[in-house]
Amino acid sequence: MDTPASLTSKRIGCIGCGNMGGAILGGLAEVPGLELYGYNRTPQRLEPLCAKGVTAVPDIPGIAARCDILVIGVKPYLVGGVLAEALPSLKPETVVISIAAGVTLHDLRDAVQGRCHVVRVMPNTPALVGAGVFGIQEDPALPKDVFAMILDLFGLLGSTIVLPEKKFNAFMALVGCGPAYVFHFMDALAEAGVTMGFTRQEALELVTQLVLGSAKLAALPGSHPAILREQVCSPAGVTIAAVNHLDRTAVRGHLIDAVLAAYAKS
Repeated sequence: MDTPASLTSKRIGCIGCGNMGGAILGGLAEVPGLELYGYNRTPQRLEPLCAKGVTAVPDIPGIAARCDILVIGVKPYLVGGVLAEALPSLKPETVVISIAAGVTLHDLRDAVQGRCHVVRVMPNTPALVGAGVFGIQEDPALPKDVFAMILDLFGLLGSTIVLPEKKFNAFMALVGCGPAYVFHFMDALAEAGVTMGFTRQEALELVTQLVLGSAKLAALPGSHPAILREQVCSPAGVTIAAVNHLDRTAVRGHLIDAVLAAYAKS
């Protein structure tokens, strides 16, 4: 994978290298030519990233001073404090990217006191394997070249979509939380497999391949889940009996309600 021209010679850092921040740095470590830095309150969390070429920085002011692009990967309630600590080291050309749920662009602008650019991004955990979906909030105040650079950056880790602020919480409820829905579904199918006599390992492997293959079918141009489902359901067959049970027990409605519950909470 080639380094986009917009990121050439850019120094990219992350404060908070847990699951999501670590996934972003780890994914970027696979791209040649990037200069990567990390800070984490528990330094041991950085060891796997350092093995990939990420440079550990011992404090927040140090990483803020060193980096052109600074990802804030801490929990939402910590973002204000982290940015207050980083503030004296931020430069006008620095781009601060928050991946914290619920922290708005207005919050970020207030936290950096207009000292630098800010961007709001919502990722999901498949970024760990280079298949993330990143919602990036549109911001007319951000220079076009900076916004293009951010799209290039997250395009290295999966797919991106630009969203207005009013759709950001909906994206979080559907896509940010979405892996949990899929894994919940997969775990239930695996339990059914164990009930029918497969070992747990066999059931998990079968279900994982089932979901991978089905997703590839759904991604084909012109595909639609409803049509693909119909193609599996032969008249008076085994599959339609199972699908009828799902419909009688309102599984579709429960899935919709689960996403709306997340949306109401966001």
